[in-house]
Amino acid sequence: MTEVVPVDFYLGIGSRYSYLAATQVDRIERERGCRFVWKPIASGALLDRRGTNPFKTASGSGQYDWRYREYDAKCWASYYGVPFREPLPFKVDAALPALACSAADAQGALVACCRLLQQMIFIDGLAIDEQAIADLPARLGIDPEAFAAEVNAPSTRARHDALLDEAQARGVFGVPTFCLDGHLFWGNDRLVLLEAALKGRAMPVSP
Repeated sequence: MTEVVPVDFYLGIGSRYSYLAATQVDRIERERGCRFVWKPIASGALLDRRGTNPFKTASGSGQYDWRYREYDAKCWASYYGVPFREPLPFKVDAALPALACSAADAQGALVACCRLLQQMIFIDGLAIDEQAIADLPARLGIDPEAFAAEVNAPSTRARHDALLDEAQARGVFGVPTFCLDGHLFWGNDRLVLLEAALKGRAMPVSP
């Protein structure tokens, strides 16, 4: 039996490039015989830990310029042949979508919750607010009371903090990031390198 290779997938629910990369996950799993392990985090919190969050500067430049990022994301969406809408700002704590995914994980719906939230943000064009989070269980077909209790549980926040610790310890500095056998690939545009590694191409070990 061929071993299924795990690929750790650190993503931000509101991240354009995490959404774009997620549209390719199923194809890569089919073609490369791997399995992506979804690890949703509040990516802004990860950047804040580094003390240099480029999205909080007075004026972004280059790849952090908002107009360029929208243009670039639309180019990638066109290339992949997938829908894309520029995301609206969250109307909740930025960590709440990641916590919601963790809460859904308790009922076996982690990936489904990630994908649903990405659809709501990048396809349906919805602003994520408290009601949108409250409506998730009905749309996912999971128990709403258990979900609500899990979202608000200190243990869920602790799991998320531990996931941030894990990402930081592995050298993850942004999303999406893919970790495969000691190799770290950051960004949707690095999927080509990840696929090469999955095909057996030798890659340097991440610093």
